[in-house]
Amino acid sequence: MELFFRLEIAYIVIGIFFLIVTAIVTTQSTLPKKSFKYGMIGVFALFAIMISLHYYITVKRMDGVKQIFNDGGTIICENKMHRTISQSVLISKKFEWRLEGDLFVSDNHTRSFHTSRCVDYTSMMQSAEK
Repeated sequence: MELFFRLEIAYIVIGIFFLIVTAIVTTQSTLPKKSFKYGMIGVFALFAIMISLHYYITVKRMDGVKQIFNDGGTIICENKMHRTISQSVLISKKFEWRLEGDLFVSDNHTRSFHTSRCVDYTSMMQSAEK
C-alpha cells in the first residue's frame, strides 16, 4: 500500500481537486438535483480507473526492469538532476550498480534511481532500429 501512495499521490491529489471542482459545479442552482450524484460518481469512477490502470502498468514495468537488471541487462533511467548534457543514465551490474528494494544504487553515482523511472534499454534500442 505504501508503494501505491508513493507512486500515485500526485494523481490522487489531482483527482481530489477535480472532485472538488465537480462538487462546486454540480451544486449550482441551474443544474438538476441529480447532477451532483452522477457527476461525483462519474468523476470518481474515471479517476479510480485511470489511477488503478497507471499503478498496474507502472508496477508491471518495475518488475520487468528488475528482472532485466538481475539477468544482467542494461536499464536506462531518467536523470532529472542534470539536464545539461545527458538526461538519462545507463544502469547495469557491469557499471557497478546494485538493486536495493526499488532503488538502483551505486557508490560511483551521487544519487539513486527508483525503478518506476526506468525502462529496458535493450528493447528501446531494438525499437529505434526498426
